[in-house]
Amino acid sequence: MSTRRIPWIIKYRPRRLADVVNQDDAKKTLSEWLRIWRSGKPSKKAALLYGPAGVGKTSLVEALANELGYDVVEMNASDFRRKSDIERVARTAAVQSTLFARGKIILLDEVDGLSAMADKGALDALISLIDEARHPVIMTANDPWSPQLRPLRDVSLLIRFKRLPKTQVKAALKRICLAEKIECEDDALKYIAEKSEGDLRSAINDLQSIAEAYGRVTLKLAQLLVRPRDRQYDPFEVLRSIFVSKYAWQARQAVTHSSVDYEMLMEWLNENIPAQLPDPNDMWRAYEALARASVYLARIKRTGSWDLLSYVFDMIGPAVSFSRQVSRYRWVKYSFPQRILLMARSKRSRETREALAAHLAGHLHASKRTVKSDVLPYLRVIFRSNPHYAARIARTYQFSEDMVSLLAGGAAKEIIGILRKPRGLDTYA
Repeated sequence: MSTRRIPWIIKYRPRRLADVVNQDDAKKTLSEWLRIWRSGKPSKKAALLYGPAGVGKTSLVEALANELGYDVVEMNASDFRRKSDIERVARTAAVQSTLFARGKIILLDEVDGLSAMADKGALDALISLIDEARHPVIMTANDPWSPQLRPLRDVSLLIRFKRLPKTQVKAALKRICLAEKIECEDDALKYIAEKSEGDLRSAINDLQSIAEAYGRVTLKLAQLLVRPRDRQYDPFEVLRSIFVSKYAWQARQAVTHSSVDYEMLMEWLNENIPAQLPDPNDMWRAYEALARASVYLARIKRTGSWDLLSYVFDMIGPAVSFSRQVSRYRWVKYSFPQRILLMARSKRSRETREALAAHLAGHLHASKRTVKSDVLPYLRVIFRSNPHYAARIARTYQFSEDMVSLLAGGAAKEIIGILRKPRGLDTYA
């Protein structure tokens, strides 16, 4: 194959850290994390790089590996959909040393392509792989906020990649034009950069397709051949777009292009409105709009009137945007919704509570609802005040250790210790 026919995204792939366009924060964080790996094990044994497509996630890993002398074992979502695939390739690579004692990086691309149900075994195997890994495990994702990735987020260092500025995309295209000795009009490169919306990979592909077909790149050709992409935006970008919008259609477009669904977007707004709109009246107007959106959403779920969804979008987009009348726009760091984090952390407790209620309901011939409201509160008092009697109840009704922990709180360790003794040594009060 001639050099001319090599895809330019491969031919001009970054070889060194300095070649990676923008992403200075991500470069610094990932480099520091790998440095800690070399001197010992960091608190997080895996890193999850996330951000829009074409902004340099995989390129940064490969450039760093090349610069620091690491071997890269790379798999994408189609390669590790089965537990056996992970154990055969990635897990073996993660726990074994290389022949020449070089460092090694396990790169798992596009982990958000896994399905929560179809690939459940693969997700469990990934968690096990990270736990046992003796080498850095790096994963990439466009959307890291999907519920099925929560276990991976919990064990990973999250590193965000931002959408590339048009000026830097244009500068990268200009360098390629000079290297290929192709006539490229400045306005054409600007047009391609604008239509790429921060995706350098798609911009390079557009540039190559025009250059190889016509031998030059002009504004007229770019306008004829390059079409805008239908992009999805992460929650950080959506919130910023909503709060800076000057027109209603801009705010609404931000909502419809969100990578998270409208209910999750409402959680993001609920968490971050106070940070962006510190004026009490602005904040009140924004929360009033969010409350109206909740009313419409509840009515949709109750009646099935999905034509009302348009009003939900209007409330969480334009209505929130135009709530800002006194507060001046300023850059603030947005936070992941704490309510979602708390629900995720309490999920196991809620599951244990449901299992305990179902377990006791069968023994007491009562409903789960009755057990939760009339029985569990008294059991909590007993388990936290009389460990020996609590152990007797737990043994009689065959409670699991999780159930004991849920009821006993700080006294759980003592009760579990009593339960683990041989039956003949029990001395119940």
